[in-house]
Amino acid sequence: MATAFSSDGEAALRRELGPAAAAPRGDLDGFYEMGRAAAFVRGAGFRKVSGAGGGAGPGAAGRPSPVPHPRSPQVALQFPDELLADAAAVAARMEAATGAEIYVLGDTTYGSCCVDEVAAEHAGAEAVLHYGPACLSPCRKLPVLHIFGQQPLDIGHCAEAFRELYPDRQSRVVVLSDVVYAHAMGELEQQLCPEYPNIVFSRVVCGDPPGPALPGEVRQFGRQFLVEAPGGLQDCAMFYVGAEGLALTSFMLTWNCCPFSSFDPATGCGRRETLNVSRALMRRLYLVERARDARVVGILVGTLGVAGYLAVLQHLRELLRQAGKRSYTLAVGKPNPAKLANFLEVDVFVLVACAQNSLLDSSNFYRPVVTPYELELACNPAREWTGNYLTDFRDLLPGACAHVELPPAIPAAEAIPDISLITGEMRATHLCDPPAPQLPPSTTLACRDQSRALVEISPAASFLDSRSWRGLEQQLGQTPVSKAVQGRRGIAIAYEDEGRKQP
Repeated sequence: MATAFSSDGEAALRRELGPAAAAPRGDLDGFYEMGRAAAFVRGAGFRKVSGAGGGAGPGAAGRPSPVPHPRSPQVALQFPDELLADAAAVAARMEAATGAEIYVLGDTTYGSCCVDEVAAEHAGAEAVLHYGPACLSPCRKLPVLHIFGQQPLDIGHCAEAFRELYPDRQSRVVVLSDVVYAHAMGELEQQLCPEYPNIVFSRVVCGDPPGPALPGEVRQFGRQFLVEAPGGLQDCAMFYVGAEGLALTSFMLTWNCCPFSSFDPATGCGRRETLNVSRALMRRLYLVERARDARVVGILVGTLGVAGYLAVLQHLRELLRQAGKRSYTLAVGKPNPAKLANFLEVDVFVLVACAQNSLLDSSNFYRPVVTPYELELACNPAREWTGNYLTDFRDLLPGACAHVELPPAIPAAEAIPDISLITGEMRATHLCDPPAPQLPPSTTLACRDQSRALVEISPAASFLDSRSWRGLEQQLGQTPVSKAVQGRRGIAIAYEDEGRKQP
């Protein structure tokens, strides 16, 4: 079956926003928590000081330097697509309430759940107000306030669905929620805790919690809760309040030992989740096998704001180098099949993104896309599959809870042979010795075959050399000169003269 690597964009133009995603227009102050946001801007202490001289005092010519004066802070408001309709009204109210210069970020560089620090810095912003659903990944530079948006939740209906799903009042259940319903968890806890003594409600935490974790305490995905069951999470069930999506999928893959149930406030239905976690994990392990077979790996930069992304990029480069694989680092924005199809020489891609956006469904892509954890399973012989799936790349870094040191390199003659489960061919699974130090640069000129040198150094150049079509050629002096003529008008997918005969 053929795969379409482009579209005419008609679906995006005709897409309608669902009523559940839009904010109630009559209650902007409550939905967007204008009071809390204004207090953050006024009292965050990130105002810069303008004026030359850096303070009062005599200048170079004996004159007093200009006295610095505080200026209005510059704040960026980041909205997802479904809330952009309210951006102008919210920005106007924020300017009136705080006197700050407000900038609206309408199109994020990567996923809308991540704070777009790059776009905010382009506008000179000193802080970001992030609206809507969020992955709660810690940021690197700018102070951030998350305003999730208080979506309505029928507490009584949700509690009744919970009672039907868990008739045993002694059930050990951990209650998770989408961040847009976090505001209502306190009221739901008051209703269920008297009936269920072993119920545990998670708490939403923005950024890394201070201090070490307590025994039995779980800190993942911006959630924090304490499990007192004798067997830990394995003795607990999970109840999720929210719609089906990437957040729920990440929870189910990570805590795959726990049975999941959910309540969707938009439909008012509670159900036991029927996602076949074993089948999903088998699909991910198949991608690990594809990564083992790969010779050229493309590292996709899927975030520029999550803390630690530079460290994990360097970690992956070193891992691939010792595994004897070539790597290229690519920054293509939001990945899609059309973009990645341009890199035919790449055998597999690894996406460095937040925990929610790492699980990219690459079934429609020309090459598979794996997570950093899956690449480690493929290239690090010391890491073994234990049943625990990791989606946060920071867990792989040195000093983290799941870091595994690379074993020492062994000679190729002593390596245990390995057979690919996909191609049936033999492959190397041992780590290579680091390359010998290069000679110091010399100023002596030497003649060499430039094309041959490129082919030996770069696998991309070798791949290009094997292609029959290598792009446009200049052919200087071989093309006859002609007068300029009127070109075609429109966009490449639909020119204005499409369907008409050319004269």
